[in-house]
Amino acid sequence: MKFDTAYSLSLDDKLSIYDVRDLNFDETADFDSDKDSFLCPNDACRAVFDADNVLSTFNAKNVNYLRTPHFKNKPGTRHIDGCRYASSQKTATGENDDEREDNFPSEFVLTRRQYERKTPVVGIDESVPQEPTKAPSNRFTTSHNDGDTTPDKTSVFAHPVECYVSNIDDKDKLKAMPLKIGEHTATYWAFFKKIEYLQDNKGLIYWGKIKEIKDYTSSFRIDFEKKVWLDKKPYSVNVYLSKKLIENYRKRSAFLEQIKAAASSERPLYCFFYGVTPQLKQVPSKKNPEQTFGVFSANIENLDHLIIREAPGME
Repeated sequence: MKFDTAYSLSLDDKLSIYDVRDLNFDETADFDSDKDSFLCPNDACRAVFDADNVLSTFNAKNVNYLRTPHFKNKPGTRHIDGCRYASSQKTATGENDDEREDNFPSEFVLTRRQYERKTPVVGIDESVPQEPTKAPSNRFTTSHNDGDTTPDKTSVFAHPVECYVSNIDDKDKLKAMPLKIGEHTATYWAFFKKIEYLQDNKGLIYWGKIKEIKDYTSSFRIDFEKKVWLDKKPYSVNVYLSKKLIENYRKRSAFLEQIKAAASSERPLYCFFYGVTPQLKQVPSKKNPEQTFGVFSANIENLDHLIIREAPGME
């Protein structure tokens, strides 16, 4: 059985698997999921067992992934009767339960969630905090729901993107699930807009198949395969990632690893981004600088709101 949320013993808080991934790659955070202990998110269930009754993670550290990240029970993980996180015999050992994301956040929060470590983790080889016999806290924060429900908000862009990508074959579900970003509320289906239709609405999550990634060593440009039609003319679309933006990014190493691999990859890749809408610009021609040509382009302003990934079944 897979689930999206678990209780982090070191942070004394409930984290989604996407929070864990975000922290693992964050060079400003003192966090390593391999050195943490993750327990059942059900408060009543967690209070019954010792801190060694842990869960495992799936795709918590892979920079690129195809199968949905999640927490899951280990063979020896125990739960109280009636806990919805208990594995059935059919799903405990199966590998067909991680094909899609079922925990749809109803809001994508633009302000990044702040995490505060409550219990220091010891030593590089230790996997539990200094007081392993101490009962886990039942403390809550306003960013998460009480009880054993999963969070209905997320500040990690990968979460709504995974919901959309892994459920792309179920349009009815995507059209039924609500999503709020800022003051705008729509369905997942309406919020994700193909790049060639970017003129339809502003403030959406735009996505498209990548034609090429231009590697300028310290900056990058992502060119999309599809063009935008305006006044019966096709225009190319791209987004630019500046040197300053990348150098100041808190997940710089992981991002550079990912985009450099993507630039040389022959596999079909897609780019999703939020926060900017490419606008028609006139740029000078390389062959003749005195001449210009039109292109829809935007400078990405926040790398937390951009994802490059494989997305089978998108087109």
